[in-house]
Amino acid sequence: MKSLTTSPRTKRSRLGVPAAVATAALLLAVTACSPATSATSAVSPGGTGQDASVPALDVNQAAAQLLPESIKASKVLRVAIPTNEPPTQFYREGTQDMTGANPDVARLIGEALGVKVEIQVANFDSIIPGIAAGRYDMTVSSMTPTAERMKVLDFVDYMQMGSTVAAAKGNPLGLNEKSLCGKKVGVLTGSYQLTVDVPDFDKTCTDGGKDKIQTNEFQDTRQAISALTSGRLDAVLADSPILNFAATQNPQIEIAAKYGFAPVGVGMPKDSGLVKSVSAALNTVIKSDSYVKVLGKYGLESSAITDARVNFAQ
Repeated sequence: MKSLTTSPRTKRSRLGVPAAVATAALLLAVTACSPATSATSAVSPGGTGQDASVPALDVNQAAAQLLPESIKASKVLRVAIPTNEPPTQFYREGTQDMTGANPDVARLIGEALGVKVEIQVANFDSIIPGIAAGRYDMTVSSMTPTAERMKVLDFVDYMQMGSTVAAAKGNPLGLNEKSLCGKKVGVLTGSYQLTVDVPDFDKTCTDGGKDKIQTNEFQDTRQAISALTSGRLDAVLADSPILNFAATQNPQIEIAAKYGFAPVGVGMPKDSGLVKSVSAALNTVIKSDSYVKVLGKYGLESSAITDARVNFAQ
């Protein structure tokens, strides 16, 4: 679908998102016909807000009091997250239950706020339009806070990660992030690598009299890796945790280069008021042993942060 329209019935979400958000979302070039909501994983906190799928974390009552009235009433946070990208987000084997660092961080936020977390699976490029349309309250999807995205979303940092170039085993073309001119490269639709890195790389290519990168877009990194191993791509550009994990599981690929280590943030509707409660909750989360344990469970200890910054553009 080439455009995103908003009917009178959906001009404002239950968080009070202005109708202009839907129009502004077009600036991000992430429109899609519909989000892939094939599965929803609801987690119900107990009497003290505890969730058995992640380490225990007490409710931050002050943060909970800052929640928008609609969330206080529903006691539910609808969180959009992609899938098929271990270790950040994926289904437990043989189930439709979402696990990974991002779902677990979302659950810790829910615990800190004393609310249920409903994880709603969505293609990455459909998340921002989905938030604009009021289908989701927020996203925990390794989304980098960029100036363009911050036109329509508020962000709170929750961990950090870099980008990686994956190539065929042995890296026969000698690739790194500075030698992709003219190469066939797989990227996630709507990703930071596609929207920020590739344009920068292309400028360097054309300034040097070389061809631009031949980008091939995919809905999840697993598809891109399959194209790489079948010889249809020369390389894949994606978040480091995903490609690092893939390289340990697939002997046909290897990590050719790593670059750009920076924070990613929880995204939510701009000026909805939710950012106040989420930032307070995340300050509790990142100082807790539960946060360290969750990242450690997925081998992402080095991704921990100590400051949950609000609207800090990368």
